[in-house]
Amino acid sequence: MDINDLIAIVKKKLQNQIKFEKIIIEDKSFLHQNHSSNQKGKFHLKLNLMSKELKDLKKIDSNKKIYKILENELKELIHSIQISIN
Repeated sequence: MDINDLIAIVKKKLQNQIKFEKIIIEDKSFLHQNHSSNQKGKFHLKLNLMSKELKDLKKIDSNKKIYKILENELKELIHSIQISIN
């Protein structure tokens, strides 16, 4: 899968289940290319999210919600995910 396709899927899935004021998804795979745990075909994403809905939750609960929504992508396509909620 192409990174742009993955970003579009992730963005759509999140927007369908969480209200956002702003959402930015960045490909950070290049930072991990030489790591021994790097897996071909799996990506490293950074989510910059502005969401009152998520901000009102405890950090662990907001992360759990995101992980549940992206459960399949995390199993198949995402090696690492960084979440920033504002």
